[in-house]
Amino acid sequence: MLSVLLGAAGLAAVLCLWFPSVLTTPELREIYDMTLIRGLIKAGLLAAFLCGTASLLLKRRKALGLTGIGLAGLATLMGGSQVEVSTPVRASDHLGLDWFLLNLLILATVFVPLEHLFARLPAQRVFRKGWTTDLAHFGVSHLLVQATVLLTLVPAAVFFRWAVSPTLQSAIAGQPVLLQFAEILVIADLTQYTTHRLFHAVPWLWRFHQVHHSAQCLDWLAASRLHLVDIVVTRAVGFVPVYVLGFATGPTYAYLVFVSFQAILIHANVNFRFGPLRWVLATPQFHHWHHSAESEALDKNFAVHLPVIDLVFGTFHLPGNRWPARYGLEGDPVPENYARQLAYPFRPSAHPRSPAIRPATPNTPPNTAS
Repeated sequence: MLSVLLGAAGLAAVLCLWFPSVLTTPELREIYDMTLIRGLIKAGLLAAFLCGTASLLLKRRKALGLTGIGLAGLATLMGGSQVEVSTPVRASDHLGLDWFLLNLLILATVFVPLEHLFARLPAQRVFRKGWTTDLAHFGVSHLLVQATVLLTLVPAAVFFRWAVSPTLQSAIAGQPVLLQFAEILVIADLTQYTTHRLFHAVPWLWRFHQVHHSAQCLDWLAASRLHLVDIVVTRAVGFVPVYVLGFATGPTYAYLVFVSFQAILIHANVNFRFGPLRWVLATPQFHHWHHSAESEALDKNFAVHLPVIDLVFGTFHLPGNRWPARYGLEGDPVPENYARQLAYPFRPSAHPRSPAIRPATPNTPPNTAS
């Protein structure tokens, strides 16, 4: 499997070298260290070939090994890491294939070892049930980064320009950077809490959010299981107060980096408790209860960053050191396939009701693993 993934990633990277104007992100092209990028491509293709060879020698079934070697071989025949890029690269509409590859590389390098060393569920494999569906969600959301950013930013600029006050924006942008970061954290989470709760309470919104809650195994990749409508609406609404208030670029980018990693961490299969900090910032245990299929946790822990928001609104649930015994939705109504999940909310048979008004089910014995 590693051979196939590395071979496919290597082939995609070589395609980025061949067609940079349509497959790569302009903002990233300006900062790439091409010596490093070419070295990573070469190392990935070599690793794909070696893993594929090992698979052929050790496994009775040869399909995956041959596929990995074939992908690495095709990428090498296309020029491998030595493909020359004609510069300057012309501006055009683009897919974020490079953005997808870099994110996958960085996040897998960070979280796969963490989940191996500090697993809450040690028996859960890296390639567990549903991982291909979650990888598809991860891929599409990153490949369509230009479209999702546009759909996120434009509504605020079009519908809330009337609310912008240059005087207020200048005062806010002139505050200390750390204060601005803290303000963004609070304002963004209040907005996300409200939007998140609406996605549970409003039947037609719940149709889309069910996709996220259909994951039966939680890890770093499960964080990407989100319907595109869910992504666009949540980000567009969340951007409105940041746009209107006019926070400076530095703290805004710092928040975006922070939320990118924290949103993945709180889904990860890790047993970190974080001590007293778990009452201040959302932790994996806190958010895992939000994904629990047990009745005691339905419609709890909506906050993404600050559990105090759930405390204030009466939706906080963190029972000692216990973790959920099971995840997902009763009856597993959402199909386990990316294309079907994309179409699911539009089907007449989609479950239109939120978890709050679904029939309660008896609790199962809690998992006391810590």
